[in-house]
Amino acid sequence: MLLRTLGGGRKAARMLSVLVLHGPNLNLLGKRERSLYGDVSLREINAAILKLAKQEGIQVDIRQSNLEGELVTWIQEADHRYDAIVINPAGYTHTSVAIRDAIAAVAIPTVEVHLTNIYKREDFRRRSYIAGVALGQISGFGPNGYLLAIKAAKDHLKGKRSAIGQGATRHAT
Repeated sequence: MLLRTLGGGRKAARMLSVLVLHGPNLNLLGKRERSLYGDVSLREINAAILKLAKQEGIQVDIRQSNLEGELVTWIQEADHRYDAIVINPAGYTHTSVAIRDAIAAVAIPTVEVHLTNIYKREDFRRRSYIAGVALGQISGFGPNGYLLAIKAAKDHLKGKRSAIGQGATRHAT
């Protein structure tokens, strides 16, 4: 658990802080290609993220940009400000070495999210420049992917392992 010192030398748990980044065209969710992305708007996704964050005791900062450079700047500014990043780089997943390099440079645990399963889509969408520097990738679970990503980031930061992983370790020893 992350700690900070309070007055009198006591230590108190510090609220985890997660930067959630939405990439290009995600501002059009609910209107754009409904057969592929569904009817849920970005506003509704953000409301679900905020609700989960409140329940889990996590501070979130949610941002969306259609501009690659702005996303890179936000990632760079995240260093020493956020404990984790959840990012849906959208179309930049398959093209942006700059976003990949920014994530690698700040070395903040990052979970990549995609609403659709990118591995069931066009060939060019099956390549993620982000995956190689991300903690993990959640793809194909629609808006719930963001919630899964936040929970995964929290569990990672708290040092938790899955019950499956713990069970496998116990039986192996």
